[in-house]
Amino acid sequence: MFEQDVSISTRHGRMPAFTVSPSAEGEWPLILFYMDAPGFRDELKHIARRIAKAGYAVVLPDLYYRIGTVRFDLPRREETMSAVVRACVQHAMNREQIIDDTGAAIAFADGLSQVKPGPVGCVGYCMGGPFVTWAAAAYPDRIKSAAGLYAVRLVNELEQSPHLWVGKVQAEMYFGFGGDDPASPPETIEIFTKAMEDAGVTHQVEVHEGCKHGFCFPERGAYAPVATELVWKRLFDLWSRTL
Repeated sequence: MFEQDVSISTRHGRMPAFTVSPSAEGEWPLILFYMDAPGFRDELKHIARRIAKAGYAVVLPDLYYRIGTVRFDLPRREETMSAVVRACVQHAMNREQIIDDTGAAIAFADGLSQVKPGPVGCVGYCMGGPFVTWAAAAYPDRIKSAAGLYAVRLVNELEQSPHLWVGKVQAEMYFGFGGDDPASPPETIEIFTKAMEDAGVTHQVEVHEGCKHGFCFPERGAYAPVATELVWKRLFDLWSRTL
């Protein structure tokens, strides 16, 4: 594998990111990887490497860069740390910021010799789930597939609520949820799914029964290996079709 820790120029400052792609010569379709609430860390880099091993170039940006260098030691998590995580999430859940950062990441990737020009895919977990919708709506000519896993706040009362922006999406979308996840209740899934149907967006929505929030991450107590492998199949099938 060819991997680097890089710094991406944005109009808000320098955004740290991790890039990884196959080491073989060639050009690889780009996958933008939006982090979850605990932020930029080795656990996400491991996931990015699995994507790259399947023949993709991955850019994983640190979306907390506006507030400095934020790193959490998750095994030591307690209420004080959780409060800081929630504050970071509140800061990051901003559509305009995500659109800016996505544009900067795509522009950066376009300058890399290992990145194939053309269609882009994106995937986001938890907090990153809404980001894939905002990104796909903002860059319909580039982003051709978007996937969200146990995405939160897909439906809310704000003008930036992702379900209100689905109509601008031209990408094919996949969303996977845990059946035992209060952060993604059935009524939210139903409203968001109907928004995709009404907009004519090609999509697949799956609820993985018995799975909790975070079920795709091997380092979590909620890890569900069978459901996770099914999600990986869905992602690779999606990217194969669209990229």
